[in-house]
Amino acid sequence: MSTASRLPQFAGRLASRLPRTVDARVRRLAVASLIGQTLLVVTGGAVRLTASGLGCPTWPRCTDTSLVNTAEMGIHGFIEFGNRLLTFALAAVAALMLVYLWNLRKERRDLFLLALGLLASIPAQAVIGGITVLTGLNPWVVGLHFLVSMALVVFATLLVNRAYGRTGRYMTVSLRPLPGTLRPVTSAVALFSALAVMLGVVVTGAGPHAGDADAPRNGLDWDLFSHIHAVPAYLVTAGSLVALVLVLMRRIAGPFRTAVFGLLGVTVLQAVIGFTQYYNGIPALLVGAHMLGAALLMATATNAWDLARSSPVE
Repeated sequence: MSTASRLPQFAGRLASRLPRTVDARVRRLAVASLIGQTLLVVTGGAVRLTASGLGCPTWPRCTDTSLVNTAEMGIHGFIEFGNRLLTFALAAVAALMLVYLWNLRKERRDLFLLALGLLASIPAQAVIGGITVLTGLNPWVVGLHFLVSMALVVFATLLVNRAYGRTGRYMTVSLRPLPGTLRPVTSAVALFSALAVMLGVVVTGAGPHAGDADAPRNGLDWDLFSHIHAVPAYLVTAGSLVALVLVLMRRIAGPFRTAVFGLLGVTVLQAVIGFTQYYNGIPALLVGAHMLGAALLMATATNAWDLARSSPVE
């Protein structure tokens, strides 16, 4: 039997072993996608905050003559190339997710399209990262790279919720009815969270942590935009507190209650980190923690909004 004739048989045997329902393997991969996207934010922050943005001075190679970092490049080359390698790990998770969803690609089109979008975004992110290096860490391109990562955290959060049947058309978890006001409140919190993150990118582009000693800044007033950035952050805090009051007054239990507590916890933590770094000279470690907090804020805000829109209204 020729190799060509064996391929359909092999594909058929492989497909027969793949899930026909959303099982623990699919759920674990969804969680891995969310964790991986969050880790990419952290490692990207490490690249910038250790001035390793040009640790690999070109792209797609690390140097003109090497695909990988060399010993002569030192720790900066190791950090930058390590961040690039994480992209391949994310691609592997996304590809494996699509494989496991193959038998479900029609009946669970929602999961398949989210997983496909996450996989397709990885080469796009790699290209943006390459442009970042080739433009000498232009702050607007660096900011775009970060914002795309934030969007991918949102999509990965939705993928987790759909995989666990918490939200969407194929819900298996029974959600308690919520007051009608919680839908616009959580929508506003998600919107202001995104706005706070976008303005945070502008603040970062004006600040001292450029990723390299010779990298340009955006030329804007860092102090002024820090205060502008704080406005949507205050609104996120206010909206989270409104949601918490309604949860406690109506004695709402279940996933939405947990989501609101998680959202408020991340919001307060972000506020504490933000104020502390502002009044202490913007230390790199706190900036990195604030970047991680931004990813967690987008995940928790998305989760609360997604649960609210999927819950019945009282």
